[in-house]
Parts: sequence; C-alpha cells; structure tokens
Amino acid sequence: MFLPVRPTILLPNENNMIRRLIAFAILSGLGLLAFLAFRPSTGTSDDNKEKPTLPYGLIGDGRADDTAALQKAIDAGNGSIHLPKGTYRITQSIVVNLDKTGFTAFSGDGTAQIVMAGPGPAIKFMGTHGGTAEPRTFKADVWERQRTPMVDGIEIVGAHDEADGIEAEGTMQLTVTRTVIRQCRHGIHLVKRNRNVLISACHIYQNRGIGVFYDNVSLHQSNIDGCHISYCEGGGIVSRGGDVRNLHIGTCDIESNMSAAGPPTANVLLDSTGGSIAEVAITGCTIQHNDKGKDSANIRILGRGDGLKKKDGVQWGHVTITGNVLSDVQHNIDIDNARGVTITGNTFWMAYQYNLRVKNSEQIVVGTNVFERNPGYSYGTSLQCKNALLFENCRDCTLNALHIHNVYGVDAAMTMTKCRRFNMTGLAILDCNCIGLLLNDVSDSRLSDCLIRNDTEKGKEWLSLKVIGGKGNLFADNMTGHGAEVPKDSVIVPRK
Repeated sequence: MFLPVRPTILLPNENNMIRRLIAFAILSGLGLLAFLAFRPSTGTSDDNKEKPTLPYGLIGDGRADDTAALQKAIDAGNGSIHLPKGTYRITQSIVVNLDKTGFTAFSGDGTAQIVMAGPGPAIKFMGTHGGTAEPRTFKADVWERQRTPMVDGIEIVGAHDEADGIEAEGTMQLTVTRTVIRQCRHGIHLVKRNRNVLISACHIYQNRGIGVFYDNVSLHQSNIDGCHISYCEGGGIVSRGGDVRNLHIGTCDIESNMSAAGPPTANVLLDSTGGSIAEVAITGCTIQHNDKGKDSANIRILGRGDGLKKKDGVQWGHVTITGNVLSDVQHNIDIDNARGVTITGNTFWMAYQYNLRVKNSEQIVVGTNVFERNPGYSYGTSLQCKNALLFENCRDCTLNALHIHNVYGVDAAMTMTKCRRFNMTGLAILDCNCIGLLLNDVSDSRLSDCLIRNDTEKGKEWLSLKVIGGKGNLFADNMTGHGAEVPKDSVIVPRK
C-alpha cells in the first residue's frame, strides 16, 4: 500500500532565506575572483618572470658561450635547428658535416642573433658533392643526406677581426634567405666547389671584407636576388679566379662596397685573371657610390691574359648588363680583356672619370643607354665629374642609340683609340664641353645617323667630330653642330 507524498510548501520566510544564501554565494565567488585577479605580483618587472627554457641546452643571453651546445645539436643530427629569440655567442665555427649529420637547416624568425666571437665562419657547411649540376653526376648520399642546407631568418654579427658569416664547401643547393650578416670579414664565403646556390632577401652590411665572395670556387648556377649589399670594404659581390658560370644578380641594392684606404675594388667585380668567369646577368639593380675608393667602379670585368695579341689568349665574358641605375664612382662600368658583353637599357650618371671604359676587348655591344648629368645633383666643379666614355685597343663592337650628355674636363665625350671594325649608329652626343667624338687610329669602322652638337654658350669652341689617322672608315648621314676634322682618305657620304 502506497502512501501519498505530500508536496513541500515553502513558507514566505523560508523562501527569503534561500534567496539570501544564493546571493551570498554569488558575492563570495565574485570576491574570490577579484582577489585572484588583482592580488599584488611577486616581482617588480618582466625581468623577474621565469624565462622559457631554450632548446639544445642553449643559454642565449649574449654572454655565455653557446658553441658546445649548438655544435652538439648539429652532431646529434637534429636537422632543423630553430633558434628562438636570443643572442647566441659562439667562439668557434659551427661545422655542419652534411654527410654525417644529414639534412641541416638553421632558422629563426628574425629575433635570433649569432655573435661570432672567434676567427672563421660562424656557420660552415661541408658537403661532398664533386659533380656538376647534371643529375647523372650525383652520388646517392648527396640526395639522401646532404642536399639543400639552409639558413633563414637569422642575424650573424662578427665580434672578431677574422670572423666570417657563412662558408660553404662541397654543397648542393645551398639556400640563404632573410639573413642579416654584418660587422664580419666576409659575409658569405663560397670556396672550392659548390653547385646551385640561392641567396635571397638578405642584408649583407658593413663588413670589413667582401659581401658575397666567390673565392677561387668552381660554382655553376647561382642566383643573388632582392638583397641589400652595402658598405663592405673589400667589394660587394666579388668573383675571383676559379670556374664560375651562370651567375644571376638581380633586383639588388649594391652600394658603397669599397674602402678609400684599400686596393681598387668594385661593387660587382668579375675577375678572371686567375681563372674563368662567364655567363653572367646583372639585371634591375641600383649599383652606386663611392667615389673615394682608389680607381673605384660599380661593375668591373677583368678577362684573362691579352686575348687580342696572343693566339692562345682567352678572354672571358658573356655578360649581360641591363636595366640598372649606376652612379657616383670613378668608373661606372670598367671592362678589360673581355668578350661578349652586352650593355643596354641602363642609366649612368655621376662618373668622376668614365661612365664606360673598355680596353683590350671584343664583341662588345652597347645600345640604348643614357649617359647624362642631372642638374638635380651636386657634382662639385665641372672638372671633378667627367662622365666620359673610352674604347681603347678594341675590335668588333657595336654602339647603337647611346645618349651622351654634358661631359666635361676631358679631351672628348667619347674617345676611341687603336680600334677596328666598329659599327656606330644613332648616337646623340649633346652639350659636351669638349670634342664630341674623337677617333684616334680607328680603322674599318662606320659612323652613321648620329647627332653631335653643343648648343651651350661655349659650344662653338669645340669640334663635334675629330678623326686622327686610321683608314677605311665610312661616315654617313651625320649631323654635326660645329664642324668635323676628317682625313681626306675617309669615305664621307653627305646627308641627303
């Protein structure tokens, strides 16, 4: 038998009591939360907070020596060496023996700094690739353990007179991106043999030696693009000796890479005198500044030997220079003992000696460039900035659609001496306070459809064209403003 359950009925006073208990519980909870949120901290600054533990046993405070910890991480084959925010001081090179460690890459997010407080490179990659870039020349262990060592998002600072940034030997597909290297000797040092190198979006700045150094290296296929390479006293990009092919330099700012106290160098130097350098493209860069360096140049190309005189002489070149802005040095482009150089679509200004100086070379093509003096810039006195062009002991060259303006303080705006088989068309040589075009001992050459005149106040003092010696030349359809001195045995075709 089930008894009926009586419903619970709360009296008015009991109902009020429950409401009070609920309110008290809510207020107590809020009070506890407020106490936890606003209680006094145990430290006085962020420095007292517990710092996160860094990987690999690194300290990263800029004072401790992190060499051993970092080298241990490499030797353990960790592969992906990611450095969090910190300053990692090392006193010896971190050597990456790729055949032993396997694939290895250093990365950061722009907040990690390596300070090299000892001699040699901060990071040294060593591989065993001895083949070419052809797939059939690769040994299996290169693809299986060594390919594509990388450095990305890290700053390397030199704190020793002989500290370098990165050195590579025997690597395949070395890739350096978003990396800052400064106050070192050499920034990126490529030695012995490497293949397929990419350097992109890097800042290589204020180094005592060379920014990117091809040091007697055998290296085919390398690209340097989108980089800022400046204030390196031994040169910006220097290839010296060795065997270098397929070098592409593009969309970089390359500036003031020379020292007034050091030997002559250049923002870009291709020096084949102890080796061979060819198949180079320099495209879309600003290459500028420093007139104080002895015999300084923005681009200097040096071939090997005197190929014009020796039957076995070899001139190296095959260089394309296009779409660049070049200024503010002794010589904007300086070429000696080279062949197969094409220079087109560039803007030249403020050359304290020569905008273009070419000696002992052949197969040089110069077309559609501006060589000018912009009044918006301070040049000092007229004699300090000459802006001249010179071809000496050259042959088999083509000059087309050059615009040459305001050359001062020299015998002629463009001088050609001891040259043969030149084809010159469509030149505009304007308002130069000197002879417009001087041909001295030039033979078997053609000058046609050119405008050479000076309409300045002193323009009448200067001949437009002067020819000394030579033979077998043709002059056709040229307009000269203030006369020409041409030998009688030259062929002159009058303008129609």
